[in-house]
Amino acid sequence: KMPESIQKPDYANEPDGRSEIERVGMREVPVLEGDQLATMKEVCRLGREVLDIASRFLKAGVTGDQIDRIVYQACVERQLYPSPLNYNGFPKTVCVSANEVICHGIPDCRPIEEGDIINLDVSVFYKGFHSDLNETFLIGQCDEDSQRLVRTAYKSLHAAAKLIRPGTFYRDVGNDIH
Repeated sequence: KMPESIQKPDYANEPDGRSEIERVGMREVPVLEGDQLATMKEVCRLGREVLDIASRFLKAGVTGDQIDRIVYQACVERQLYPSPLNYNGFPKTVCVSANEVICHGIPDCRPIEEGDIINLDVSVFYKGFHSDLNETFLIGQCDEDSQRLVRTAYKSLHAAAKLIRPGTFYRDVGNDIH
């Protein structure tokens, strides 16, 4: 449970964690300017801080639950709401995806192992905006296939970034880098 002083998204206190804003849907991508753009940049910077803090603790033997507690504390210290918490019933503050878990892994008591590929997905809500950041980490010594997989994903990310501009839909980016 988050402190009352932290602003929460519309789904935070819903029993099913469903967002009314998402039920209505959005037909176009908004273009942010002025104060809205400044706030979005601020929430992205704060989200990055939380991701960087969590990543410092990634090593063999640490559990996803421990990373979750670190993210919770970093969010509270910055007056951020961790966006995954109760989103469609998600029980944790961060997604920790190991190896074959592509995304949205639920942190648990499984210790991270040498050679794991771990993706941390940190999303935070602040002043009415969400930021959503993730990064993939190789834990200790990883085999060549694991390293190649992460390099290929990273190259795809950069190819997609070249396509981003106001009005671009995610599906268009996916089609272009496929």
